[in-house]
Amino acid sequence: MKSARLLALAGAAVVLAGCAQNNLPTGSARSQVPIPSSTMALMSSKGMSPSDPIVIRAYKKESEMEVWKRGRDGRYALLKTLPICRWSGQLGPKVRQGDRQAPEGFYTVTPAQMNPNSAYYLSFDTGFPNAYDRAYARSGGNLMVHGTCSSAGCYAMTDEGAAELYAVAREAFAGGQRAFQFQAYPFRMTAENMAKYRADPNIAFWQNLKDGSDRFEATREEPQVAVASGRYVFSVSPKGEALATRKMAEDAQRVAALVSSGLQPVRTAYADGGQHPSFQGLGASTRNLGEVSRPEALGYAGQDVPVQDAPTQAPKSPVQVAAAEQPAKAASAPTRKSDVSRRNEKSGKLGVAEPKKEPSRAKSIKTTTRSPARVSAVRHRTVPPTRVAAGSAEPTPAPADGRPFYEWRLGGLFRS
Repeated sequence: MKSARLLALAGAAVVLAGCAQNNLPTGSARSQVPIPSSTMALMSSKGMSPSDPIVIRAYKKESEMEVWKRGRDGRYALLKTLPICRWSGQLGPKVRQGDRQAPEGFYTVTPAQMNPNSAYYLSFDTGFPNAYDRAYARSGGNLMVHGTCSSAGCYAMTDEGAAELYAVAREAFAGGQRAFQFQAYPFRMTAENMAKYRADPNIAFWQNLKDGSDRFEATREEPQVAVASGRYVFSVSPKGEALATRKMAEDAQRVAALVSSGLQPVRTAYADGGQHPSFQGLGASTRNLGEVSRPEALGYAGQDVPVQDAPTQAPKSPVQVAAAEQPAKAASAPTRKSDVSRRNEKSGKLGVAEPKKEPSRAKSIKTTTRSPARVSAVRHRTVPPTRVAAGSAEPTPAPADGRPFYEWRLGGLFRS
């Protein structure tokens, strides 16, 4: 009974570990590694302290992770940017278990999500799935930010990078921060990128993420995050909201200008995730990357492929519509159809019949196997009618004095 209970607890630990994590006896020692001296000096130069609250932001396309710290004025400032050694999947959110997608969205990390015993050196759980993900029935879990350079839906930072992130978060928790915000994006949410990726199927989701990103960047306040009607809803201070609204309007104008200038929409192709350039080539040989997942896939990463952009036009006013339709109506006005045209259409013949022509005498005689007498009769039927004298085959001229034919012919019978 006791052994069965221990096995159950061990199984629960494996489930909670995630990203191939397990309990290691050296985990607690790793988790106490101090913040690097270079980072401590950087904090000091920026007026920050290790106990100040943090926000961490990740960008897939750039393969970078930013650490922000809140200063004495209550506003966040960028402390430093760390390179991401490996993330897996494509640009876009995680949808289902096994799709190898690193998550995108706004997540909350508490001290309970910090794992000092990760098989990948050190890690913290991103918190996927959150309320937004659950609203769309997205599946998966145990998606981490961890060490080494291997990813199956995680953000791998190398052991060195993971140790620094872990130490910075640990000191922020020790300073009283109850949870920090982890913001994960497909790319930096600039107007240029939004214009480039405007034809992507995820663009509506990314525009929603940009709402939160803009509020953070315009105000340097940590936005409050909720989920309503299948969307992220963000809020900051009233003053900050005005600043964010201005930034969003300026970016929207910039996007419109870029689209009008003919900027080609693209999608970025990944065989399976990406990597920061500093880990490629000679840069990688100076670092201990540990296990590297699918290195052959990285050769195809980050290639922009042009895609078809759906034509968009500004709505026209009724006056513009009428003016545009007028020439078209004149050009396409139907002409009056002849009886022949209508008969052709009813009988299934295509096209509009040409104007009816007077048949020539030659065309009125059908060159078929007819007798000469019948041909002569047909010929005479086509001759215009003339006044013919009785018993004569030749036409008789009308009287020269203008009298009616019958009076001229009968002579004195009409004399008074």
